[in-house]
Amino acid sequence: MKKFILGLLIVTTLFACKSNTDYKTYLHNPDLFSSTVHQLNDVVMGNNFPPMIAARNYAYAAIAAYEVIAAQNPQQYQSLAGQVHGLTELPKPIADQPIDYELAALLSYIKVGESVTFPEGSLAHYKDSILKVARDKGLPENIEKASQQFADSIGIVIIKWSKKDNYLETRGAEKYTVNEKDPSRWVPTPPMYASATEPHWKDIRTLVIDSANLFPAPAPYKFNVVDKNSDYYKQVMAVKNAGGDSLTAEQKHIADFWDDNAFKMNVTGHIMYGSKKFSPSGHWMSIIGIAAKNANADYATTVYAFAKTGIALFDAFISCWYVKYTYNTIRPESVINKYFDINWRPYLQTPSFPEYTCGHCTISASAAEALTSIFGDNHPYTDSTEIEFGIKNRSYKSFRDAANENMLGRFYGGIHYMPSNLVAHGLGIKVGTYVIDKLKMKK
Repeated sequence: MKKFILGLLIVTTLFACKSNTDYKTYLHNPDLFSSTVHQLNDVVMGNNFPPMIAARNYAYAAIAAYEVIAAQNPQQYQSLAGQVHGLTELPKPIADQPIDYELAALLSYIKVGESVTFPEGSLAHYKDSILKVARDKGLPENIEKASQQFADSIGIVIIKWSKKDNYLETRGAEKYTVNEKDPSRWVPTPPMYASATEPHWKDIRTLVIDSANLFPAPAPYKFNVVDKNSDYYKQVMAVKNAGGDSLTAEQKHIADFWDDNAFKMNVTGHIMYGSKKFSPSGHWMSIIGIAAKNANADYATTVYAFAKTGIALFDAFISCWYVKYTYNTIRPESVINKYFDINWRPYLQTPSFPEYTCGHCTISASAAEALTSIFGDNHPYTDSTEIEFGIKNRSYKSFRDAANENMLGRFYGGIHYMPSNLVAHGLGIKVGTYVIDKLKMKK
């Protein structure tokens, strides 16, 4: 009888160990965190949010997850409290609570990601599916409860902090007024002729940079469509001559790959319909996941990468939008149609905000600097982000290599002048470098 009981105890112990291993293997897999970011990306895309609002969701959600990881590993990671604007203090884990920090990081990401902009519950089905699998793999009820409680405590603070960044105030701010008397000023573009996107984004509270205009951009070339020797005339002709049928298959692929138009209006005769893709910030969220997997990064490093890069993206958008709505420059399409060729269309659909400077170039350069600081400059990877939208993969020698190609994509697309791309790229590098230098995240 004693032998039977001893044997039963051994079997029970082995089974329990196996269960623990099963749920931990599942929950502690960094790929699961990257997949969760992708789920938020899908929700963002489904709701037609423009790229700067998307970046806001990603940043706050990733910061919440990072704070959980920092609480787990205070010897390796430092809290962002006191480092990012307005975030002063975060809850500490209660001693002796059986918190699974990887699960808590995931749950805090979901809580904040769906609550910052969306109605609460947008990721409820996804969250339930994760917990069901974890339970089936042996997740104990007390660990789930403790993890959820800690995740909620962090999430509540981050959500409250996010509500003080002027986002809600800018919802009711004065709309952009089109100045049709000044030929150099931005006007709505076909086919949607949409109003200007987020003209007050420069008023959003920054995370790390001291102000939206910390890195001022030089004034764009003076509007001049008469003097063929003027810099402005030359850049208009460069876009006009490079676009359309003159693009090679490779140039079109580059333009398509970096298009990242969150909502494109397609017009065929009398039929109009919209198509959706990841926004520029969503594209870089995908790149982070690819980079982490390529680097065999552990869970903590993966969360750290999403948080640091998300912060760089957030501040880069604010910097760029300050420049855009300071100069309010007209798009190439509008200039070419009015003064040179009424039938000319760019290869890509023109976004609904001023031309100078390029938003995608700014945030791409900033993200590339952040990722380089984590994974190094010699990090070749294949970007498969666009494959689900029918665009084949592209490979890069480094993140900076990708950001450099992005500049070409915006030019080939006919939506930006190359000088604007170059200025934007330089601005993005400055923002990214500033974020890297100021934040003390990994010890």
